[in-house]
Amino acid sequence: VSIGNICRSPIAEAVFRKLVTDEKVENKWMTDSAAVSDWNVGRSPDARALSCLRNHDIQTVHKARQVTKEDFQTFDYILCMDESNLRDLKRKSNQVQDCKAKIELLGSYDPQKQLIIEDPYYGNEKDFETVYEQCVRCCKAFLEKPH
Repeated sequence: VSIGNICRSPIAEAVFRKLVTDEKVENKWMTDSAAVSDWNVGRSPDARALSCLRNHDIQTVHKARQVTKEDFQTFDYILCMDESNLRDLKRKSNQVQDCKAKIELLGSYDPQKQLIIEDPYYGNEKDFETVYEQCVRCCKAFLEKPH
């Protein structure tokens, strides 16, 4: 989960989906991404995010959406990008009865200990590539842990 669901979280979602597909465990995972805000609902990911994913032979048809009450009740994990997302999600989850989702920073799984995945929106292609690399490391490590 990220603030607008057009840069970081669609990259993470696409990376995770490719990893579970490559490992033939996609039937064990329901994968989606969402935004804390409602700014970009219905929009495709940022062109730079799509370009970055294409460079790594990954496709996505994601459309931005806002996180819902049901997400907290349905998903086992809600992984987010930074402290502000974490705070907002924990606050939202407190208003949801029977919240089962474990809310964590995706970066908490990074073997290189880069806890925060910075928003590349105001950056350049290199910043999107950095997000991609962080997402690959974190998603692989997340998948390797017992669930």
